[in-house]
Amino acid sequence: MSSKLFGWSLAVAALLALAVLIALSSPATLQADSDPWTKTQTVQAADLAKELGNSHTAPTVLFVGFKRLYGAGHIKGAEYHGTAGSDEGLKEMTAWAAGLSRSTNLVIYCGCCPMEHCPNIRPAFKALQGLGFKNLRVLLLPQDFGTD
Repeated sequence: MSSKLFGWSLAVAALLALAVLIALSSPATLQADSDPWTKTQTVQAADLAKELGNSHTAPTVLFVGFKRLYGAGHIKGAEYHGTAGSDEGLKEMTAWAAGLSRSTNLVIYCGCCPMEHCPNIRPAFKALQGLGFKNLRVLLLPQDFGTD
């Protein structure tokens, strides 16, 4: 093989290796590794809407994002007890949650930004899970509350 062809083959191999590394470190891949919840601990918006339609089985819904976003619009009946991305907000949220049964059907959501970048949803989930909530789920809002 000529040295020119060898050099070309080596460059193509390097580009392919770089493409594989980029694909493995994409936000979608990183998100799956960093999410503390399982697929069964999530709920789609359409499914939550159906659940909220049944007053006997409707979950308790907790907005864990920024207060100004809650004030601008939220899921009907959703409660706000602090922004989970801050220490003060987490304390407020966990103080509220301390009065709930650990078997409460609890759905949390934020929707401030693309979920993979959300500063609130993961701290809220981890804190509530750490308190022992057994029926804790995350509302999947991939882009934001307004879009999804």
